[in-house]
Amino acid sequence: MFTSLSNPIRLSVLLRLIEREWSVNELAADLVISQSALSQHLGRLRQAGIIRSRRYRQSIFYRCSDDLVLRLLAEIGLVDR
Repeated sequence: MFTSLSNPIRLSVLLRLIEREWSVNELAADLVISQSALSQHLGRLRQAGIIRSRRYRQSIFYRCSDDLVLRLLAEIGLVDR
């Protein structure tokens, strides 16, 4: 898990996904990154079990996977409890 978060873009993505669910388009626009590059980062986070995805019509939405991730981030001081 921590290897996946060592990349600053992936960490930025996760910190956004803690707050709410985001679509790929929203994240790409907010982070000013191409959708293809973002998809690579999202794939690594999903493989690590850190985030979950769901499809609705033509869009894919992502969110933080569970409370364990939030607790771990709080323990290392990245988010408030």
